[in-house]
Amino acid sequence: MPTLPPSVRVLERGWLSSNNVLLIGEDATALVDTGYATHAAQTVELVRHALAGRALDRIVNTHLHSDHCGGNAALRAAYGCRIAIPAADCATVAAWDEDALSFRATAQQCPRFAFDEGVTPGQRLRLGDLDWQALAAPGHDPHALLLWCEGEGILISGDALWHNGFGVVFPELSGEPGFDDVRATLDLIATLDARVVIPGHGAPFADVTEALQRAYGRLDMLAADPIRNAQNAVKVLMKFLLLERRRIPLSDVDLLCATVPLLVRVRERFLNSTSAELAAWLVRGLVGVGAARLDGDVLVDA
Repeated sequence: MPTLPPSVRVLERGWLSSNNVLLIGEDATALVDTGYATHAAQTVELVRHALAGRALDRIVNTHLHSDHCGGNAALRAAYGCRIAIPAADCATVAAWDEDALSFRATAQQCPRFAFDEGVTPGQRLRLGDLDWQALAAPGHDPHALLLWCEGEGILISGDALWHNGFGVVFPELSGEPGFDDVRATLDLIATLDARVVIPGHGAPFADVTEALQRAYGRLDMLAADPIRNAQNAVKVLMKFLLLERRRIPLSDVDLLCATVPLLVRVRERFLNSTSAELAAWLVRGLVGVGAARLDGDVLVDA
């Protein structure tokens, strides 16, 4: 684990929830990203334990996918903390447009939450007695932000860069450009000379140059074959739903492929398949790589 200042604590989470980054200052505390809704009670307890009696003053979301903001409402209820979100999403959150926020499109949960401020690219924030700058990180999500602490060489990257890749390039699935944005975001990260990256998923890492090389390689592969990007996206989405539900009858896998808007969009735009064909392909693929197993006519998380 790379060395971090005592004021920066990473609550590394398993899948469904993003990592939570707790920034503890002398006078104020902040949390970057809050995990998924079904883990919200656990998130509150983890934060409460780490704060050791301190209040949580502020939440900052790198982006508003459900696994990064699903604990916002529970933490607000527990602490009355302020919530800061990407400024480009403020109107959508104020109206609670679940289609624009992707929750309905992916059949994922996120309890409604209020916010207090929008964060714009270039804005400087004082969090955990450290100075951070918000930087635009489109690609995985058009409005995503990085948080960069130049003084400590720490980058909170959300889903823009992981140790082995990056998050699904969702805009491409709707016919919007995304691959070029991913590349621009990786190019930006390459200029920062980060000492350590705290990703949205997985452990913090220091081999940033190598991680960027892997990310560029993955991007080249996906951009060369948009169908592969689409196939990756539907596998990731179905695995997420399986992680949440633990067991899904095969008949419901077919139903999900027929009704979940993102799955419908992808199979019609890219895969030219029926819901039954996509369901069968997903089951074979998840079982084949050990991400799931069959228990009779039920798909079980593995």
